[in-house]
Amino acid sequence: MKDVFVRLGTDFLSTILFACVYFATGSIALATAIGIAGAVGQVIRARIKRSELGFMTWASLGLVIVLGTATLFTNDPRFVMAKPSIAHFAIGAVMLKRGWMLRYVPPIVAEMIPEYVTIAGFSWAVLMFALGLGTIAVALTGDMKLWAIYVSFVAVGAKIAAFAIQYVAFRLLIISRLRTRAVST
Repeated sequence: MKDVFVRLGTDFLSTILFACVYFATGSIALATAIGIAGAVGQVIRARIKRSELGFMTWASLGLVIVLGTATLFTNDPRFVMAKPSIAHFAIGAVMLKRGWMLRYVPPIVAEMIPEYVTIAGFSWAVLMFALGLGTIAVALTGDMKLWAIYVSFVAVGAKIAAFAIQYVAFRLLIISRLRTRAVST
């Protein structure tokens, strides 16, 4: 389980840096600069160590650069509120890649229920698209408090709930397959 969080942290490092700096300082310019610097540093480190960067790492890098730059140029509060929807749509699109989630699950899960991992990956894509549409709907109201509640609690809560459901489902499926194997032998 720890390995999964390390991979996720690595893949979304630039996005995490951006979010932390922005929420701590309120400065979009500073957050963008640090997020981009973190992403570039991550790429340089991978090149020096000759290690491969994951698909989601590249997506995160692109999102920080594109969305951060767009935010700096527009300086429009509705764009800033709608911006997370672009990230949700982009991540959802990346999640449409068949088998993307296999990198994030323990080997026993990838070995025993790869077809369910693929279905879960597509389900995550649908969730990201739905959350993106919700973000746009809330941003169009122009109500900053409603937007803050949606982004902080609804979107995060939906992802936590999806993760919990997936964890329980994968666990039950693996237990079922192990029992079936034990009975067969």
